[in-house]
Amino acid sequence: MKPASAPVRTDADSARTPGAVDSDEVLMARFCEGHAPAFDALFQRHSRQVRGYLTRLTGSVASAEDLVQLTFMSLVRSRGRFLVGSRFKPWLYAIATNAARDFQRRGRRGEELTSEGELPVSIPDDSPGPRDAGLERAVRQALDMLPEGQRIPILLHRFEGMGFAEIADTLGLTESAVKVRAHRGYARLRELLATLHTETME
Repeated sequence: MKPASAPVRTDADSARTPGAVDSDEVLMARFCEGHAPAFDALFQRHSRQVRGYLTRLTGSVASAEDLVQLTFMSLVRSRGRFLVGSRFKPWLYAIATNAARDFQRRGRRGEELTSEGELPVSIPDDSPGPRDAGLERAVRQALDMLPEGQRIPILLHRFEGMGFAEIADTLGLTESAVKVRAHRGYARLRELLATLHTETME
């Protein structure tokens, strides 16, 4: 009897370990090969966090919702430019950051954006837990007072948990440049928070 031929395996499949959760990079490789469910998995994994980042960056929850849609539609359109061996998260956040910058350059802060159609998946719910509203408001106000070059590295580092090498990939900067900007930004942020705290106590 002629032995059955082995099933054809893609590069992304060969990187998978039985029982393991696929990495972002494996999912992206599978999506680039035409596996649509891989995109759904990436969206469900990252959309809530990207929405939080865009909310902090733009100051508008409504705009962030639309920018998430634009970010992932841009990902779909530009998937052919994702290089094998690249890290997915910096690439995704670069797309999101550019979308927010374009939005703010148009002077449409707080206004509703329009997108070319809707994605076939919804953003996971982000029900807030108990928080110090006063502290959050002060941090948000202080962050808004920072120049963009300092604010974005802090948002990516402090709130998105990205290392300086990842932030450098996201922003197209050297790692040392990112560290300098973050260091200056954190120092200025502490000064602003101290000032805001003093003002609220008067």
